[in-house]
Amino acid sequence: MDRVRLAGLYGVDVAYRPAPGVEVAVPAETVVAVLAALGVDATTGAAVKDALDAYERREARRLLPPCTVIRIGEPLPRPPDGGRLTVFTADGAPLGAGAPAVPGRYTLRAETRDGRTARGDLVVAPGRLAGPRERTFGFMAQLYSTLSSRSWGMGDLGDLADLAAWSGRSLGAGFLQINPLHAAVPGHPTDPSPYSPSSRRFPDPVYLRVEEVPEFAYLSPEDREEAGRLLARAAALRDSVLLKDALIDRDAVWELKSAALELVRRVPLSPGRRAAYADFLAAQGQALDDHATWSALAEVHGSDWHSWPTGLRDPRSTHVARARGDLLERVDFHCWLSWLTDSQLGAAQRAAKDAGMAIGIVHDLAVGVHRSGSDAWSMQHVLAAGMSVGAPPDAFNSRGQDWGLPPWRPDALAATGYAPYRDLVSRMLRHAGGLRMDHVMGLFRLWWVPEGRPPTEGTYVRYDAKAMLGLLALEAHEAGAVVIGEDLGTVEPGVREDLADRGFFGTSVLWFERNYQNADGEAGDGLPLPPSAWRESSLATATTHDLPSTAARLTGEHVELRHRLGLLTRPLAEEEAADSADVADWIALLERLGMLPEGTAQEEGVVKGVHRFLASTPARMVGIWLPDGVGDRRPQNLPGTWTEYPNWRLPVAGPDGTPMTLEELAASPRLHALADEVRRRIERPATDTPPPAAASRPPGTVDIAS
Repeated sequence: MDRVRLAGLYGVDVAYRPAPGVEVAVPAETVVAVLAALGVDATTGAAVKDALDAYERREARRLLPPCTVIRIGEPLPRPPDGGRLTVFTADGAPLGAGAPAVPGRYTLRAETRDGRTARGDLVVAPGRLAGPRERTFGFMAQLYSTLSSRSWGMGDLGDLADLAAWSGRSLGAGFLQINPLHAAVPGHPTDPSPYSPSSRRFPDPVYLRVEEVPEFAYLSPEDREEAGRLLARAAALRDSVLLKDALIDRDAVWELKSAALELVRRVPLSPGRRAAYADFLAAQGQALDDHATWSALAEVHGSDWHSWPTGLRDPRSTHVARARGDLLERVDFHCWLSWLTDSQLGAAQRAAKDAGMAIGIVHDLAVGVHRSGSDAWSMQHVLAAGMSVGAPPDAFNSRGQDWGLPPWRPDALAATGYAPYRDLVSRMLRHAGGLRMDHVMGLFRLWWVPEGRPPTEGTYVRYDAKAMLGLLALEAHEAGAVVIGEDLGTVEPGVREDLADRGFFGTSVLWFERNYQNADGEAGDGLPLPPSAWRESSLATATTHDLPSTAARLTGEHVELRHRLGLLTRPLAEEEAADSADVADWIALLERLGMLPEGTAQEEGVVKGVHRFLASTPARMVGIWLPDGVGDRRPQNLPGTWTEYPNWRLPVAGPDGTPMTLEELAASPRLHALADEVRRRIERPATDTPPPAAASRPPGTVDIAS
């Protein structure tokens, strides 16, 4: 069928497999809608034929794609029409007809026998990222939840630098992985999710440590007095979270910080600081100008650009140019905020490296951006209008998921030589030792959901994974950074192998690591994987920000929580039985391996045993969820809830739910003991061989104190 062929040419799937051996056809209406979002009319047979003819004519004329991506050691593509290819350096010097032997960016020129020529970018990616030289461990934390006695109601970049310096120097941690720090969409209330940002290219100034802005020290007497009042209000806000069980209130924090920053703004920059700011503006270019302009316009017209006056919806319109001039002071204010935030991010990474961390700060890149935000406004040309990213129905969610984030258009990305994607990755690695790619499968394919349709009526759209991975690898290579792909959930065959082949790390979470398939591709026994069967090229963890804490998992409290919120898909007793059996399997393996010397009567000892196990795998990186280190029982995020649970608004707390400051975390004997166990295991890995003495209780017996 012509429509099926047309869909295939544009990477649009017409069927998907929710489970092995099961194939579901995508509704024809969905295929037509997705093709329309790619600029292709497939509404009638004649339109499909015209689209096929246009595609074939365009490809026949093409000499070179806008961007060719190869790996070191790969040949250049075959010259078109028997012509020749010439490689040039970025400065325009000719290198010849062979593929460069050094990773980098080049220009490729094609010339056919009849004299036609074309030029395009050539990206030569490294064959494989080196990764950390030695195995290492680190902490995973949601920065907003890690308040110190100096915070303004939520964790900030001063706390990030302090947490990195302490964990590196005192505990020997090699990295600190944090939540996305992307700029949020302003609102009342602001969406607290760090995974639905206004911009992924620029960080959120709500994380600024205002007192560490150099100009703060030079406030006038009158402004210093006002700043003192703001500091007092900030202390009260902090105490309400730490002492009075209040939730983290990002809007209240920003109200105070923005008022304080307006005062700091009045202090003139010194000549050296002004020169540094000018350099920053020049380096950031159009992208920063767009983001700052959107931010200034949002202050006047609201944060959803779709509702702005028509002339302001196009970032390149004359109306926007005039508005930028009228709002020049506010535009510069937002540029200044980005500079301050960038400076403190750099200071945090320097603190991490100065503390001896092999990697340092690992930043998190969300899978997409909010449809109303800055990036969606300024990058309309490469985002698919009327579509959102989600997930198909599966065994865990029969209704599928719609995340409300507009996806990249693969055709538009390719037409730009992947410039927006390259720019994004480069910015994320600017002050990072590593980058976590949320839903890394999106570099291969994404589930597109047409606006107005349920997630069950979406389909997969495919991307040029070789180009996306190659560009990511080159940026990480040049930054000396590791890349960690979040490859949990439905993963297409071959994805994990491709990631590992390039030196990218995957994510291995204890509770999901079971023998579901053997080496021959046959169904496995479903039992927990022993340490030796785990991946080496991965970050091994006990949990994530979307999962229960280890304490809650061991005690089954997470099942009761989901029951109270009406999230269970089976009767409570059935869910509890399945959960208990799951935990019992793991306890049995831990006991067999001698990793529970303290027994199973105390939760802390079992949490320690879980992390002994993680450190005994070959995984190059082992992550400790910071709340696990102090026995916090609450998840930071409970998927499927919005008003029912305080997602992204909880401070780190102890086992009894009492919030803990960063200073208290650093002094916690429990956290120190857990980190010591992991560090010792990494330095001297254990084996799968059980100890000579048999366990004192039957394998799998669970007796966790709640």
